[in-house]
Amino acid sequence: MDKDRIKGTGKKAAGSVKETAGKVTGDTELKAKGTAEKTAGKVQNAAGKVKDTVRDAAKK
Repeated sequence: MDKDRIKGTGKKAAGSVKETAGKVTGDTELKAKGTAEKTAGKVQNAAGKVKDTVRDAAKK
């Protein structure tokens, strides 16, 4: 598993927590930061998945 997938999953989880905390407290800035971090995590996770796919295809 590529390290980007691991980091991306962590960012996605942290973003979800911030987003939820922002919703609960009514802090729109925190909610927006959480949403952005969650999206960045999804992108990083996807990039890691592509790297894994390429690496696996090169092994064959």
